[in-house]
Amino acid sequence: MGRKKGVPEFEETAPDDFDPANPYKDPVAMLEMREHIVREKWIDIEKAKILRDKVRWCYRIEGVNHLQKCRHLVRQYLDATRGIGWGKDGRHPSLHGPKVEEAESE
Repeated sequence: MGRKKGVPEFEETAPDDFDPANPYKDPVAMLEMREHIVREKWIDIEKAKILRDKVRWCYRIEGVNHLQKCRHLVRQYLDATRGIGWGKDGRHPSLHGPKVEEAESE
C-alpha cells in the first residue's frame, strides 16, 4: 500500500453544460462550476502572495531606494490584489473590481 504516483487529473476549464440563467437545472454542472471558481480564486490569491514576497524582498534589499527600484513590483502587486479574495476589505467599492483603463478624450 503506497501512494499513487502522478498528479490527479481535473478539468481546467469551466463546464460547458452550466447554465447561469438556471444554475439548479444541472446540479453536477453547478458543483463543477463552483469548484472551477474556487480553484481560479485560489490561483489568483497565490499569485498575489508570490508578488507580495517579491515586494518584501525588494524593499529589504533596496533600502532607502525602494521607492524608485520597487515601484513596478508594487504596481503589479496592487493590480493582482484588485478584485480577488473571499470578502470585501476596507477599500472603496470602486476599487474591488478589475482596474478600468480610462479612454483618452480628444
